[in-house]
Amino acid sequence: RVAVAAGADALMDLSTGGPIDEIRRAIIAETTACIGSVPLYQASCDTVNLKGMAIVDMDVEDIFDGIKKHLDDGVDFITVHCGVTLATLEKMDREGRIMDVVSRGGSFTCAWMEHNQAENPLYQYFDRLLALVKPYDATLSLGDGFRPGCLADATDRAQIQELLILGELTQRAWDCGIQVMIEGPGHVPLDQITTNIQLQKRLCHDAPFYV
Repeated sequence: RVAVAAGADALMDLSTGGPIDEIRRAIIAETTACIGSVPLYQASCDTVNLKGMAIVDMDVEDIFDGIKKHLDDGVDFITVHCGVTLATLEKMDREGRIMDVVSRGGSFTCAWMEHNQAENPLYQYFDRLLALVKPYDATLSLGDGFRPGCLADATDRAQIQELLILGELTQRAWDCGIQVMIEGPGHVPLDQITTNIQLQKRLCHDAPFYV
């Protein structure tokens, strides 16, 4: 209520504990503002709390079931870390970082890929994601799983490689009539802000940048 009264156009529910379903539905019922969420958080919590398993033991259906649950409840946009791939993770490891992956959804995804020796399902099955989202007219917020967590890691290979992938996925989503916004750029020095904005706008075809 405070955020909406202050003029907020959109709100996000980033709950990672407690009665997540009830929290989300209460927020949606409270306002007509756009509501966003990160379904992977819930899929992770449900795997731990309901199945008694580790986050890395989620299966592909758990991830997509979580997305459908949020869409059924009426969220307007969902953050999905589709640009986190095995190849980009390898680039980050080879170059080296001070803070590695600071994105929560990105770290869940990287841990899952490494444990299962498998590609990120949201990247591998991106067409399935598009088919799921389209009937709801929801927007994809393409998450920045490899955003730099400190100034020293800014504008490195992993960050830019992910941005390249997000640009390609943006086109595929638009071709299906699905709206997209891009998350980023993370922690960057003042003298790299302009460059990062220009790169995002160029590589992602002027898609809205959610900073």
